[in-house]
Amino acid sequence: MELDQLVVPAVKMSSERGIRSGTTLICAPLMADSAEEMVVLMNKAMSCGADLVEVRLDSLKRFDPPRDVDYLIKQCPLPILFTYRPRWEGGQYDGDEESRLEVLQLAMELGADYIDVELKAADKFNTLMRAKKPEKCKLIVSSHNYQYTPSVEDLGNLVAVIQASGADIVKIATFALDITDVARIFQITVHSQVPIIALVMGERGLISRILCPKFGGYLTFGTLESGVVSAPGQPTITDLLNLYNFRQIGPDTKIYGIIGKPVGHSKSPILYNEAFRSAGFKGVYVHLLVDDLQKFLGSYSSTDFAGFSCTIPHKESAVKCCDEVDSVAKSIGAVNCIVRRNNGKLFGCNTDYVGAISAIEDGLRGSHLTDSAAGSPLAGKLFVVIGAGGAGKALAYGAKEKGARVVIANRTYDRARELADTVGGQALSLSDLNSFCPEDDMVLANTTSIGMQPKIDESPISKEALKSYKLVFDAVYTPKITRLLKEADECGAKIVTGVEMFIGQAYEQYERFTGLPVPKELFRHIMATY
Repeated sequence: MELDQLVVPAVKMSSERGIRSGTTLICAPLMADSAEEMVVLMNKAMSCGADLVEVRLDSLKRFDPPRDVDYLIKQCPLPILFTYRPRWEGGQYDGDEESRLEVLQLAMELGADYIDVELKAADKFNTLMRAKKPEKCKLIVSSHNYQYTPSVEDLGNLVAVIQASGADIVKIATFALDITDVARIFQITVHSQVPIIALVMGERGLISRILCPKFGGYLTFGTLESGVVSAPGQPTITDLLNLYNFRQIGPDTKIYGIIGKPVGHSKSPILYNEAFRSAGFKGVYVHLLVDDLQKFLGSYSSTDFAGFSCTIPHKESAVKCCDEVDSVAKSIGAVNCIVRRNNGKLFGCNTDYVGAISAIEDGLRGSHLTDSAAGSPLAGKLFVVIGAGGAGKALAYGAKEKGARVVIANRTYDRARELADTVGGQALSLSDLNSFCPEDDMVLANTTSIGMQPKIDESPISKEALKSYKLVFDAVYTPKITRLLKEADECGAKIVTGVEMFIGQAYEQYERFTGLPVPKELFRHIMATY
């Protein structure tokens, strides 16, 4: 299934009381023990920027329907959606069905703006209503699949069945086993002739929740707090508005992202989205948890998906996935930046080595001011690279280009040997690194994920061995000061954080993505804040 050449229509939807017209709404799902607590959350949702709230009646521990429903409607400062989800559809209600549907009918009669009824219960609810639905209340008929995402054909049939059940708004929620599953939901959303809420649960489905304004979704769900969700994978309202610039996303928005596994730790969306907003650039940058890079790039082949940053473990496979790779990236054997040209072809390049090597050179000079005329301070240095993956290849290539003598240390000796042979260097097994100290004033560069959150107590080398190094660099930037850097600093070495490499490699990527000059001071200011 390819998301290719979709014609993205302008979003059209009716304007209800208090509802933003002509845009995708943000709905805050609310769960609480009592109606009074629910009202507190309603006011918090309004202050966070939600357009409406979903009251999950099945979460209430104390519930008197006639009193509480009326109270909730009268106290709510925003349009209100009532959901009373039964256990058989993933909710908490385990009472009898007739009583549950009667509560939803009551909410409708008392002035609810929306009611969510499951597809399996829609016929029974319609019989109960006897066509007496108030005009102002919109009926959402929903279907949830917590196991997988069906085919486009099956999804299309499901939408037709939901529409035929009397729904004013169709809602389908599926589960992502792979990020390419979301492409099918986008396909259904963009071609839907009726208002539709179409979301994919799980971390691999996150983009369905962020990008729905581009493809015409009626609403998305944003939580009040991180981790307090009514379905897996929901972002916070704050992240939707402030991180992803949700209100600025539209049919003409270009999509960019960081491809990796894991990827949720990446600060790239913070950096690029703030820069996009500052420049007025119509783009959004998202986390992309990708298992199979070739499958991902094939599924999202539209020019709307305009550029990607690549991180562990996809930098090497990216070389084979691109239609064209620049000579440096080809020599390194790793791509960390992919740009989709207007003809749909993929161009790959490597900006890692420039960012990292420049930061290391500046560290050796003791200044951020680079005097290239004086030659590289790396010339003649023994430069030890930990790791033989994409970033390791970039650092080894860059150091060799600057005249350093390169040593590769890797857990798998054969991979270290292979890279060392390529750059004309020496190979070590990582287990031998602690006893490797042929000279003083060496340079060490860790390009592995050792020491990255959550395993922040790990280090690839003993503290004692660090005494032989003049400068230590760590590509890991979450946390900014890793155990490796902390111990290197205590041993008297100069340290260079992964933030420096991160900012440096992002400069060229931003220019390639946008065609605009990079706002270097803004980049440094953004990263200093986090």
